[in-house]
Order: sequence, then C-alpha cells, then structure tokens
Amino acid sequence: MSLSSMACRRVGLVGFVFMLTSNLACQNKVMDENLALHQQNRELQARLSEDDEKLKQAPDPAQLAAMQKEIGDRDAKIAELEASLKKPAAGAAADPALAGIETSYDSVSGALTVRVPGDVLFDSGKAMLKPGAIGTLDKISSAIRKDYPGKPVRVNGYTDNDPISKTKDQWDDNWDLSYARAKAVMNYLSSHGVESRHLSVVANGSNSPRGNKSQSRRVEIVVLTK
Repeated sequence: MSLSSMACRRVGLVGFVFMLTSNLACQNKVMDENLALHQQNRELQARLSEDDEKLKQAPDPAQLAAMQKEIGDRDAKIAELEASLKKPAAGAAADPALAGIETSYDSVSGALTVRVPGDVLFDSGKAMLKPGAIGTLDKISSAIRKDYPGKPVRVNGYTDNDPISKTKDQWDDNWDLSYARAKAVMNYLSSHGVESRHLSVVANGSNSPRGNKSQSRRVEIVVLTK
C-alpha cells in the first residue's frame, strides 16, 4: 500500500472518530436535556398535586361561615355557663368561692373545661364533698344535661405537691387523694342526671400544678363536645 493511501485512510479514520465522538456528545447532551425536562415535569406535577390538596382542604365561604357560627355559639355557651355558675340561687347571697371557678374551651379538641377549686369542694385532706359545693355541682350537672346530653364527661382530680401524712390521712399518696376527689364529683354528677356510661375519672396527683398550691388543688370537669 502506498504512503498516500495510508495517509488518506488515517485521515478518513480520524474523521470518522471525530464524527462519532461528536454524535455521541450530541446524543449525551440531548439525553441530559431530556432528563432535566423529565425532572422539571415531575417537580411541576408535585407542586400541582400540593396545590390541589390545599384547594381541597380550604373551606368554601359557606363552610367557613358555618365554622365561625359554631365557634360563636360555643363561646356564647361558655359565657352563659360561667355566668350561671357565678349567679346565686334565688334568695341566696352571692358565694365568694364561686369567683375562683374558670371555664375554657379548646376549639381543636372540642373540650369544654370547668375548673373548680378544691377548697370549694373539699376540706383539706378530705374527699367528702362540702355542703357548700352542692350548689356549684348542681349548676354544672344541669348545664351538662341541658347543653351536652350524651357527650363524654371526664372528671380530672389534682392535688398540690405536699406529701401525704399517713399518720393522720387515710390516703396512700396524692394520686390516691386526687382519684378519690374526682370520683366523689363523678358520683355526684351521676346521681344528678349525667349518664354514668358517659362519665370517666382521671387521677393526676400533683402533676400539672397551677400558680400556687391553692390553685393546684382542683377538680376539672371536661365535656368533650365534639
């Protein structure tokens, strides 16, 4: 083979390799662009899906108005209950102890809580209801029967963190005392028209203290309105 022929073949081979390399580079570029487009498409679809979910969860004006009305109705009931609790019975003098009673409503869980100071309900270290507690519990049981019939009612008992003196008290510990007090309130509600199958008791002992020891000693009656 002549030198000129070999040179031509080399030139032709180099040209072929260059063309092949160029084609592969173009194909790779197209593939990269294609993959990038696919990735962008997936991201766009994900954003659209998120937007669809947000639109589904957003209430329409009618639903929003209904929700606002429900919240307003519940706020009014809470105010009515609090006013009723603090209003003395006909012919009776106002009871200063009722000033310590608080009510609150959690719109998320639907829990309506009536918080009664332990000193209103019980003597120190005791779980027998004081005579003066009867009027308060009558108002609470009446409100539950009227406004929340058939709703679950949980009675939470709490104490302060003073240790129980086993030499003079009948309780093993603060858990025992908080349970006995909550159970006494539950029994009263049950005997005054609140269905026992909807009632439950929780003993909290000295957990969840509030402010001072007097405020920590309390019973909370929680009505699950939802």
